[in-house]
Amino acid sequence: MVPPRAERLASAAMDTISKDVVVIGLGGFGSAALWRLAQRGVDVAGIERHAIGHHLGSSHGATRLFRIACLEHPGLAPIALKSLELWTGLGNQIGQELVRQSGCLTTGSPDSRPVRGAIAAAAAAGVPVVQLSHAELVARQPQYAGLAPTDIAVWDPGAGICYPERNVRAQTAAARQLGADVYPHTMVTGIEADGDGVTVRTPTAQWRASQVVIAAGAWLGKLVPSLPLAPRRTPLYWFRPRDLLSEEFTLDKFPAFIWERPDGLSLWGHGSAEDYGIKIGLDGAGTFDGVGIDPEEMDRYIHLDSDIVELTSCVAQALPGLDPRPEKVIPCLITDSPDGQFLVGRLASQPRVVVAGGDSGHGFKHAAGIGELLAQIVTGEPAYCAAGFMDPARVVPAR
Repeated sequence: MVPPRAERLASAAMDTISKDVVVIGLGGFGSAALWRLAQRGVDVAGIERHAIGHHLGSSHGATRLFRIACLEHPGLAPIALKSLELWTGLGNQIGQELVRQSGCLTTGSPDSRPVRGAIAAAAAAGVPVVQLSHAELVARQPQYAGLAPTDIAVWDPGAGICYPERNVRAQTAAARQLGADVYPHTMVTGIEADGDGVTVRTPTAQWRASQVVIAAGAWLGKLVPSLPLAPRRTPLYWFRPRDLLSEEFTLDKFPAFIWERPDGLSLWGHGSAEDYGIKIGLDGAGTFDGVGIDPEEMDRYIHLDSDIVELTSCVAQALPGLDPRPEKVIPCLITDSPDGQFLVGRLASQPRVVVAGGDSGHGFKHAAGIGELLAQIVTGEPAYCAAGFMDPARVVPAR
């Protein structure tokens, strides 16, 4: 995290801006941390290399699934509930809907990872869910085709969808109103932590703070090379029904879902809401090998063969009421951690540096709750939930 010598010499002539905390990256996690720190009266600045609510990282694509009974880890449910609380309050304050509780259906065999994970998370958090038998699932969702005879479902009524660009802009605006300084279109070129504080350098300015929060998404591993993170390119897809007059794929009739199919492929998505199309995707998670793409060099073209064929075939079989050719496709970035869990907390080797990332494709629904947790870590408050499973020390031991 030390810049080249020429860059250090050039920065020596810059004025240094003093802050209590600097947040680097104002996507889902970073903008939430900025907001929650500003809410506490912390003198904080946020730095974002692109525009606020941009489409070049991970926090974009109009909607994201919002789940409470999170199959990825039982400890995530309290974080989702905190996000719900904070977004509901902020949405009421500004007159915008930041989360829509239209429910989510997790489908698969009784021993499938999604079904087992959702049931375990709900039980651990005391979240009410409804288990549907195979017959009840078939009656409820006639859009589904090719269900195995043993497939069942878990209905999470508090789940639904949230809105990445809208929520990032709302969190950032709330932070500004509370006194936070925001610097969009500003690229961090160096971070130097020492015993007295942290220096954050950019080509045009530098900051000195007692602590830094780095929530740079796919760029986190570039700024903190010790973190074992692997960014990957993952397109987002929208579809339309074959019968354009049909209402069977509106959000109220075709709610958010995760579906592990008998062939082992997992689909996720939700019906159309507002002006958004029907969003469907394949779960592309695989074995972590530590090899990721360079986010600076990500291929932002869409390829009809490698990007479209597998999902088109799966949609044709699983959801025959949809035109299997996507109406729209845009690329997105996901950053995987070795165990699929977030990296949120202080670096053991540099305790003035707090990181947040490695969301492994299921992070945005937790953004506000992660922001609150980051604010508590920075200020030394007791955490509102158990967060040890996200501690970076599990993958980056102290040197």
